[in-house]
Amino acid sequence: MSAALASPPTATKFSGNTKLFINGEWTNSSDGATFDTYNPATGETIAKVAHATKEDVDRAVKSARKALEKGAWGKMDACDRGKLMFKLADLIEANSEELARLEALNCGKTITDSRGDVGGMLNGLRYYAGWADKIEGKTVPVRGSFLSYTLRQPVGVVGQIIPWNFPLLMAAWKWGPALACGNTIVMKAAEQTPLSVLRVCELVQEAGFPPGVINLLNGMGETTGDAMVTHPDIDKIAFTGHVDTAKLITKRAADTLKRTTFELGGKSPNVVFADCDMDQAVAGAFHAIYFHGGQCCTAGSRLFIEEKIKDEFVSRLAEKAGQRRVGNQLDEKTEQGPQVSQEQLDKILGYVELGQQQGAKLVAGGKRVGDKGFFVEPTIFDNVTDDMAIAKDEIFGPVVSVLSFKDADDMIERANTTQYGLAAAVWTKNIDKAHWYAKNVKAGTVWVNCYHIVDVTTPFGGFKMSGQGRENGEAALEHYTETKTVTIALS
Repeated sequence: MSAALASPPTATKFSGNTKLFINGEWTNSSDGATFDTYNPATGETIAKVAHATKEDVDRAVKSARKALEKGAWGKMDACDRGKLMFKLADLIEANSEELARLEALNCGKTITDSRGDVGGMLNGLRYYAGWADKIEGKTVPVRGSFLSYTLRQPVGVVGQIIPWNFPLLMAAWKWGPALACGNTIVMKAAEQTPLSVLRVCELVQEAGFPPGVINLLNGMGETTGDAMVTHPDIDKIAFTGHVDTAKLITKRAADTLKRTTFELGGKSPNVVFADCDMDQAVAGAFHAIYFHGGQCCTAGSRLFIEEKIKDEFVSRLAEKAGQRRVGNQLDEKTEQGPQVSQEQLDKILGYVELGQQQGAKLVAGGKRVGDKGFFVEPTIFDNVTDDMAIAKDEIFGPVVSVLSFKDADDMIERANTTQYGLAAAVWTKNIDKAHWYAKNVKAGTVWVNCYHIVDVTTPFGGFKMSGQGRENGEAALEHYTETKTVTIALS
């Protein structure tokens, strides 16, 4: 592909809210500190954002506790909580184009994909709004003259830390079940991409949520995030991000024994059998790795191809990669925007260099695009072996490793030889092979002849180092409620 950008980025100004949202009000950080957030297409600062201190975290937690135990939220009927969530979703829909453009500007996602994420946010909030008055306990038959029943009550004040690649969608995945179950929230947006969620908090105000129900903090993980994790009055932490950060959270949260759920990374095996529909599988494998520039935890970054079709498959994949339109994320024709930061750009290009040093064959891409912003060509490595770094490490960029196989049993063992287990896929016309693979691969989500199909109604999470617990669907509600048993003596 050409080294020039298909669509050069243009400067975009931002004049929205950049403060902290605490107790229903916008406020500066306690020490006045700020940090810069960037447009990854240009590397230029688009806003200075308030940086929450430990004192700000404490203010937010206290407001959330008050809203839960003494305010209107804790006394509100479940159906009325649902009505507020529906109202917020309606306001988001009314402002959907603004939010999509803000998301694209701040995280580099194409405007088309950003619109899809706004739609996902709407689906998530409305799905859980419908759950708000359907979270029920049980009457339990016990021996003797007693009546026993269970109550499902909120966990309490929940701390939620979201990543930079899907800010709006991840906010909905976290807010939805937490609010439906009656909890209050202290959320930290990713330091790279706070702007779209800040705008949504203005809509939270407009919707009429009581003060303290939703609090949003901007800041770094080492400061703001750590203050949340160690705060004694936060009852649960829900984190989406890197496995190493989750390990630190586990250690730092140990003294307070707060509940934790994690949605972490992956190195997903995407398996193509020779009996696949070739056109469908090539398109699917392409989407699996290059969606959002590979900045997706479920990315199909390990592409296992049956040996007899590997050369043709790789050739067709490389042809598509060479035609990909990389450029300004706000251009309607752009297919791939920039990576989120200089740090990610350097990491990806470092792995490209390492892959070549370790003997993999660079078939396509591998270079930076342009000299401004953080753009990377869609990249394909062939002749990859399981022990290479590009086959083991989560690169989180548009880099796919092609591994060939002859024997299915050998392939499944290799597919499972990873610390991760978030997602997997298989391409075949043989239903027996599909079911065999789905049963034996160690992953929380398995796709058959499709990829990246995620719906709020279905549980999402991983095996092994890919996380603990599940998000979405009814499964998420378990992580936001406590079960209480009540037993009454009957005369």
